[in-house]
Amino acid sequence: MTGTEPDETSDKKSSVRTKLINAARTVLIVLVIAAAVWQLWSNWDDVAHTIAELQWHRTALSLVAVVFGIGLSTMSWQVLLDDLGKPIGIGRGAQIFLVGQLGKYLPGSIWAYVLQLELGRKAGLARARVFAATLFSVVIAVVAALIAGSLAIPELVEQDARLSWLPWLYIALPFALALLYPPVLTAIVRIGFRVLRRPRPDHPVRLRIVLASLACAVGSYVAFGTHLWLLADTGGGLTLGPLALCIGTMAIAMLAGLVFFLLPSGVGARELVIIVALTPLVGAGAATAFAAVSRVMFIVADLATAGSAAAVGAYSRRKIGVYHGDVGID
Repeated sequence: MTGTEPDETSDKKSSVRTKLINAARTVLIVLVIAAAVWQLWSNWDDVAHTIAELQWHRTALSLVAVVFGIGLSTMSWQVLLDDLGKPIGIGRGAQIFLVGQLGKYLPGSIWAYVLQLELGRKAGLARARVFAATLFSVVIAVVAALIAGSLAIPELVEQDARLSWLPWLYIALPFALALLYPPVLTAIVRIGFRVLRRPRPDHPVRLRIVLASLACAVGSYVAFGTHLWLLADTGGGLTLGPLALCIGTMAIAMLAGLVFFLLPSGVGARELVIIVALTPLVGAGAATAFAAVSRVMFIVADLATAGSAAAVGAYSRRKIGVYHGDVGID
C-alpha cells in the first residue's frame, strides 16, 4: 500500500460529493423552472391581461423604488466597510458591492460574495475587510427582514400552509441581535483580522454605525415593498391598506431567497411568497403576473445600477487616483 492511496480515496469521495451536490442543485433549479412555467401557463389569460393593463407611470415609479432600495442596500454595506478602515468612497464602494451582486444570478448565490472579495482586492481593499463588511451586512439584512417581515408573516401563514415554516425564522433573531452587539462585533473583527494576519481596525465597531446600517437595510425593504405596492394596488387607485402587507411580503420574499441560496437569486422562493400574499387581493393570475414583472424589474435595476457604479468607479479612479488604505495590498 502506498502513501498516496488515502489521498486518492479522499479525492474520489470529494469528487462524488461535488457531483451529487451539483446534480441536486440542477434538479432543484429544473423543478423550480418547471413550477414557474406551469404557474404562468395555468394562469396565462389573467397574466397577459394584467401585464397589458399596467399603467406606465406607476410601473416607472415602481422601478425607481427598486433602484432606491438597491441604493439603500449598498449604503447598509458601505457604512460597515468604511468603519473597518480608511473610507473608500461611495463610488468605488458601490462598484464593488453592485457589480459583485450580479454573482447572485449564478446557481449558488455565494458567488456574489466571492466576486465582491475579488473586486475589493482589485480596488485595494484587504479581503478580510470586505469579508467582514459583507458578513455583518448579511446579518443586518436578516434582522431587518425579520423586523419588516412581521408586517406580513401572520397573513402569509394563514393563506398558505406551505409557508408555515416562516415563524421559525425568528429563532435566528436573538442570535443575530447578539452578533450585532458592538463589543461582540469588535471581538469578531479583531479575531478574524488576527487570524488572517491583517492589521486590526484602530477603533471598536460603533453602535451608531450598526444602527445606520440597520436603518438603511430596513429602508431598503420599505422601498422594495413600495415597488410591489405601486404594481399591485390596482383597486381604484393607490390605497394605504396593502402597503404594510407589501413591505412585509418583500422582506420575507428576499429572506426566502437568501435561505434558498442554491437557487440563482432565490428564483422561485421569492415569487412564491409574493404570489401567496397578493392572491387574496388580486387573484392568482394577476399575482403571478406581478411576481414575474417584479423579477424582471429587479434584473433591470441590478444591471443598470451595476453598470452605473462601474462607470462612476472608473471615473473616481481617474479623478482621485488609486486607493491607498489597506497595508500590503498595493
